[in-house]
Amino acid sequence: MTRHFRIGQIVPSSNTTMETEIPAMLSARQQIRPDERFTFHSSRMRMKKVVKEELAAMDAESDRCAVELSDARVDVLGYACLVAIMAMGPGYHCVSQERLGKRTADNGHPTPVITSAGALVDGLKIMQAKKVVVVAPYMKPLTELVVDYIRREGHEVIDFCALEIPDNLDVGRHDPARLPAIVQKLRYSDADAIVLSACVQMPSLPAIAHVEALTGKPVVTAAVATTHAMLKALKLEAVVPGAGALLSGAYA
Repeated sequence: MTRHFRIGQIVPSSNTTMETEIPAMLSARQQIRPDERFTFHSSRMRMKKVVKEELAAMDAESDRCAVELSDARVDVLGYACLVAIMAMGPGYHCVSQERLGKRTADNGHPTPVITSAGALVDGLKIMQAKKVVVVAPYMKPLTELVVDYIRREGHEVIDFCALEIPDNLDVGRHDPARLPAIVQKLRYSDADAIVLSACVQMPSLPAIAHVEALTGKPVVTAAVATTHAMLKALKLEAVVPGAGALLSGAYA
């Protein structure tokens, strides 16, 4: 019997990547789980520039988005903007998930809520990655907020790269083929894992296998971690072919 799942995403209005990478991963999953079908449903929060003021204003719209997606009776809801959560201060992913979950319950359809920020730090815990290196597209002050958030969750960030791309559409246009060379400039030899993209808008999926082969290190991205968390919330085995270590089944 074919099982159908509705995937809800709260995304910034200028995001163009989460609605391509998550469907790509779950479509690839159908090669090994042909009895599953996924549909994808989004609600948008206004944001163009990746700066703290716009991120805070955008986050205030997430409650509306959660209710809208609850109207569609989605089976899981993902808040697809990592930096908006991490810029709000330590532990905010827990606050956001609890609040948005309550909005769906108040709307008559309680829905599991995950955030890409929470999914990434939880994914690193699952991978037992005590030391990591991080690639992020943000300006350096925002990248430092992200690095500090990851550190406060118990992971040592031994090196990071801020690509300093202020416009969110430009982040989505960043060529993932550039990522291997960027990683090679980082001090990753002592890392337990590489966070290839600490941003769900910066494309990274096509580069994951290359960077794992190049470095010999497990690679995770915010989009991969979000997919992992969504599958777990749906009580499905968190496996997707070609999406790196976290979704390989090695941590099942």
